Amino acid sequence: MSFNKIFTIIVVIGIIVAGYFYFKNNPKNMTDNKKNQEQNNTTATPTAPADDTKKDQPAEESVVKIPDKVLADVDVKDFGVIKLELDAKAAPKTVANFVKLSKEGFYNGLKFHRIVQGFMIQGGDPKGDGTGGPGYNIPPEIGLKHTKGAIAMARTSGSAETTPSSGSQFYITLDVQSFLDGQYTVFGYVKSGMDVVTKIGAAPVDANPMSGEMSDPIKDVIINKITIEE
Repeated sequence: MSFNKIFTIIVVIGIIVAGYFYFKNNPKNMTDNKKNQEQNNTTATPTAPADDTKKDQPAEESVVKIPDKVLADVDVKDFGVIKLELDAKAAPKTVANFVKLSKEGFYNGLKFHRIVQGFMIQGGDPKGDGTGGPGYNIPPEIGLKHTKGAIAMARTSGSAETTPSSGSQFYITLDVQSFLDGQYTVFGYVKSGMDVVTKIGAAPVDANPMSGEMSDPIKDVIINKITIEE
């Protein structure tokens, strides 16, 4: 082998070795490699479903102890006041969450966005179209019955025992709805003001643009405020 070929081989090997140690010890490359690794780890992490499951539900230990029975006044603009008696013994987490949101003023100014005549009125969605919530869900607490004037939490489809309730959307039944028993979390009943619920339930509606259901109020039915009686 000629001297020139041997010299060329030695030079190439030297360049490769020098390049290896340069890139190995270069801080910028180490940072870039770390970033790439972190990105790969993020990609492999399971993602949570959209909207209400983005955040965990409030920690149980942060929930203030409340009485077994809680009274709440739902003041509805142009209709009147609905007085609710909430059953914290039957649905403690649901009632605690409803009380918390009410005291924070979460429901103030929101609408009853869905009115199905003869069935129920539904509200508590900050988006006003049935897709919103506070950013978390709450566990189901199935037990109480859907008698006339029952207040319960809405939820997405799925197993009643494992599918969480909406963090804020609730409905009030206009009549007995026994076919819903064992499927949704009822957490109280109308104590007085059922006439107000009935009037809201008779409000004119149009077809919902997303579902086609005749349930979209022509005129907004607004919750002025929900007050918890201490």
